[in-house]
Amino acid sequence: MLNQALRLIRTYHDMSQTELCKELEISNSHLSELESGKKQPSIELLTKYSKYFDIPLSSILFFSENMDDPKPTTRLRSSVAKKVIHLLEWMENKNEAKTRKETQKRA
Repeated sequence: MLNQALRLIRTYHDMSQTELCKELEISNSHLSELESGKKQPSIELLTKYSKYFDIPLSSILFFSENMDDPKPTTRLRSSVAKKVIHLLEWMENKNEAKTRKETQKRA
């Protein structure tokens, strides 16, 4: 889930991977692997995200917690995290549709 959250934070701010890589001083391939879930970000990198996007580090770390823990509180956190991810994805899709519509009007 953390990988989805990082991707959605970037897209919510209408940034390309290349733009964010320059700001965070990481390679495009590294960011791509993070967003696809192939690699896990370091705490140092998450701190950079936190500072750059002005998001509390604790909010970003919320998505990195172990979601397989059988404790009721953890299941609740998992449920909330999934709902937040779905909401962010919905917002991303809505923004993309709006952009497409505006582009079609100009054409």
